[in-house]
Amino acid sequence: MSDGMAGVMRSVIMATATVGVVMALTVRPLVAAQRGQNGGAPRSPQQAALVDLTGYWVSVVTEDWRFRMLAAPKGDTQGVPLNEEGHKVADNWDPNADKSSGNLCKAYGAAALMRMPERLHITWQDESTLKIEADAGQQVRLLHWGGRAPPQGQEPQWQGYSVATWQREGPRGTLAVRTTQMRAGYLRRNGVPYSDKAVLTEYFDRYAGPNNTQWFTVTAIVSDPTYLQRDFVTTTNFKKEPDESKWNPTPCEMPLMPLPTAEHPQDRPAIAGVPR
Repeated sequence: MSDGMAGVMRSVIMATATVGVVMALTVRPLVAAQRGQNGGAPRSPQQAALVDLTGYWVSVVTEDWRFRMLAAPKGDTQGVPLNEEGHKVADNWDPNADKSSGNLCKAYGAAALMRMPERLHITWQDESTLKIEADAGQQVRLLHWGGRAPPQGQEPQWQGYSVATWQREGPRGTLAVRTTQMRAGYLRRNGVPYSDKAVLTEYFDRYAGPNNTQWFTVTAIVSDPTYLQRDFVTTTNFKKEPDESKWNPTPCEMPLMPLPTAEHPQDRPAIAGVPR
């Protein structure tokens, strides 16, 4: 099996193995990788990196087209395990109210940002902090190593507070991230909610594809006692780009709504990349 297929298979398997994932995140940190060779001084998380995610990446949209490229009609919550309260909130979604209240970024929070059709720019802000910039909504995520707790008294933010660890799965390395303190937002752009009590757990896996392409897949698990009956799991693919020539940051926007007379987006061919 190729590295690319192995990465995809790992993502599929992880998408079904959601029980105890938060526990796994906290008890499986790769301690050995952060020690110096021959018992020397500890290496920084940047020096101990098991996968290189730096560079420019583009999302490849090959599934959930109508939820990711457009906003599905109000009340269309297919595939999201909402509870009764979650359905009630989704059924009462009002995009104009979001606009008038200055909340257009509700669909760009950490629990949904990686599902946007977008480009990412990933760099090391310092030796213990990985920065993920998204051109969609001009959002910035900071992933912190060292088990640092969120600052006391900090208000919930769109991107929350993320704690990262390196983990080894056999010969492969994985970036594991746990995000809390998120401001309440939308899992999808048609008002499917998550609350400020939600927890986001992610696994980033990089692998090689055909024709010398490089990819990473992020497996995301959203747990929310307020609006979800069980974990909401997605896998999202990104392909590496050679440079920043297509990088185009844009602010949070009103969602594109399908025309009533248009063909259903789910019936159209899958489109890879960002339609810009």
